[in-house]
Amino acid sequence: MSESALGETMLKAVPIDELKPGMYVNQVLEQSGALKMRSKGIVKTQKVIDTLRTRGIQRVEIDTEKSKGSVEDVAPAPESVAPDTAKQPQEKPINRESLNEANDLYFDAVNIQNGFLKSLKRGAAKDLKPIEELSQSLIESVFDNKDALSCLTLIKDADSYLLEHSINCSIIMGMFTQFLGYDRDIIDQASLGALLMDVGMSSLPEEVRNNTGEFSHADWEVMKTHVEIGIDLVEQCGDISDLALSIIAQHHERQDGSGYPRGLAGDDVSELARIAAIVDAYDAMTSNRPHKESITPTQALKRLTSIDNLDQNLVTQFIQCVGVHPVGSLVRLKSGKLAIVSQRGKRDALSPVVMSFYSVTSNHYNEFKRINLSQYDDEIVSGVRPEDFKLNLSKFFQEVFISQAPN
Repeated sequence: MSESALGETMLKAVPIDELKPGMYVNQVLEQSGALKMRSKGIVKTQKVIDTLRTRGIQRVEIDTEKSKGSVEDVAPAPESVAPDTAKQPQEKPINRESLNEANDLYFDAVNIQNGFLKSLKRGAAKDLKPIEELSQSLIESVFDNKDALSCLTLIKDADSYLLEHSINCSIIMGMFTQFLGYDRDIIDQASLGALLMDVGMSSLPEEVRNNTGEFSHADWEVMKTHVEIGIDLVEQCGDISDLALSIIAQHHERQDGSGYPRGLAGDDVSELARIAAIVDAYDAMTSNRPHKESITPTQALKRLTSIDNLDQNLVTQFIQCVGVHPVGSLVRLKSGKLAIVSQRGKRDALSPVVMSFYSVTSNHYNEFKRINLSQYDDEIVSGVRPEDFKLNLSKFFQEVFISQAPN
């Protein structure tokens, strides 16, 4: 289409350096990277534009009629431009109400995912709609109730690993892609891909899936088939976006070519698949699995930085996203108390807000106390595993923590 024709239809080609907040992007015209923009919409902030630029977007088509105000008059916005509050409601503080809402959603998610996996095994699952709706609900909660939902990704139940892992990966994928500035449509597709990326595991022999010893070469070859099995299962259920499908297909691929199933390398591994690899590894390391005990979230973040075949630029950004002591982490304080991180520190990442509940010195539970470590003479000594103190954190969270959280 010529430039004159674009003008006549209210469409205009705009270089990325001239794109401004308030403009309505209709499609990408030129790019050097592999990022696929499938959604249309108004660019809300300068941060989104900067993200598109770093991902290789060079020229876009805008609709001048749908853009806010006069396109020529729209001034560049600073980083602090507020998002559209109609689409991104104010995040709820972590309290009894927000925890109850997040807990109810998470409980429903486990049941829906369990039902879907059972249907897949029977060959009866022919519709992805329930899973797509679940993914949408999780992302709505990520935008609205992030800290409470983040808590739940770290309250593990060893008997429900496969179910919880997929849900946790979907939630964390949503948080991270939001942090990176992806638009809502891509966040939705990426989170759906993360929710489905291990569905093939449910079809593997139980002795392989629940192996508690060293994997033999034969067992490992069987384990690796879960990717292609998952792709086949999902494609049988109807339409799914290429973006979501690529996450399922590539979440075990690595930039150096050492991954599977195809041994892709470099830019052949999409950025969202590289993100999924980080999310997958982080949640796995913080969970008790049949063959390996969990480590603390802080230890997991440190370990991610030493895994050469992960995208280390994205690992650095992931740590910035979740924080040195992620919300939901169990930590030990210098005062001898155990606490759950309930809010990231606004000025100091090492001084979050915590909820203390247990005395290590006297080995008994205390009354809950909300402590902003930036305002108290106390500090985090280390992250801890609940098993180290014989705590059933899942049961404690359900039966005690929610009911005693502040209103």
